Amino acid sequence: MSGTSSGSVTSRAEALDAIAAVLPINRRDKLAEILTDRDVETLKHLVKEGMGENTIRALTSDLAYLEAWSLAATGRPLPWPAPEALLLKFVAHHLWDPARRESDPGHGMPAEVEEVLRKGGSLRSAGPHAPDTVRRRLANWSTLTRWRGAQGAFTSPALKTAIRLAVRAVPRQRRRKSAKAVTGDVLAKLLTTCGDHNLRDLRDRAILMLAFASGGRRRSEVAGLRKEQLTIEPPVKGQDGNPLPSLSIRLGRTKNSGASQDEVVYLTGQPVDALNTWLAAAKIDGGSVFRAVDRWGNVSRRALDPKAINDIVKQRVAMAGLEVEEFSAHGLRSGYLTEAANRGIPLPEAMEQSRHRSVQQASSYYNSAARREGRAARLLS
Repeated sequence: MSGTSSGSVTSRAEALDAIAAVLPINRRDKLAEILTDRDVETLKHLVKEGMGENTIRALTSDLAYLEAWSLAATGRPLPWPAPEALLLKFVAHHLWDPARRESDPGHGMPAEVEEVLRKGGSLRSAGPHAPDTVRRRLANWSTLTRWRGAQGAFTSPALKTAIRLAVRAVPRQRRRKSAKAVTGDVLAKLLTTCGDHNLRDLRDRAILMLAFASGGRRRSEVAGLRKEQLTIEPPVKGQDGNPLPSLSIRLGRTKNSGASQDEVVYLTGQPVDALNTWLAAAKIDGGSVFRAVDRWGNVSRRALDPKAINDIVKQRVAMAGLEVEEFSAHGLRSGYLTEAANRGIPLPEAMEQSRHRSVQQASSYYNSAARREGRAARLLS
């Protein structure tokens, strides 16, 4: 790889630090080792062009994986543009038949390539990749190629045929990102593990309550939240007539919003109190809202990585005595809509808070168990 000296790595790390707000910056040093100087320049350019933060994060993650894979598979960094043969190799390494591999060890990703990627922390999947993951990485590879002023073979008939045949040969059952929804009763159990004895408890309570109550926010939106996105709103009258604190969260452009649409959601009552308690205790008056807290209680100046949100949810699930494998951060998103359905809140009203754009997409988050127990499934009971 070009520029692998310690000086080049340091300069790339500093360049990545300059766009820390939109990158998983706790991986900055690792990214600096994997990405080339040209990669970093491309990412900085995309940030200046105003590309959405979530898109930049996805591009960065996929670019880092592609660079690591290319080095492991070919001994060279990614060529720009990539030849058709390299694209086909990528498909062959990531979409393969486990049954065939039992009799043919050379089928799929070579063992030596897999070992390098696992040791580097790039590969976690125990089997072939999900077709959607392969398509996304190819799409982002194509996007980055175009932004470099080049054209690749991403639309070649051979590549499309290879993907289609690979997917057909190994059908995969679509699984939810979270096996179970974090509904209100589950959330209550998680919150009982969050005392008020230390900063981590206060932070985790605020994360769980905000992520759920603001419509089931994605972990990237929670991790990337900044104080400047919060606006204090007039109090809202509670059921007992007493005023409840309220604030709005300006999400900016999200996965579901249009290019010029600025999404806004609202928090009312206890989630606002939990958030304010964390901000005051951590002495955060600007910048990233949710940050790492070390064992001595020191609060980092950098935002949590989106993965840390998932880790926090799973940690609290374990502390609550629930099955860790059954829940993830995405369960907060499906849980919000499921809980709204359980409480009789019309789906369009719930969608105003979750910011889903289509009824079909939003309704897909309702768990089968909730539907099975609902009135719609018991018309003749």
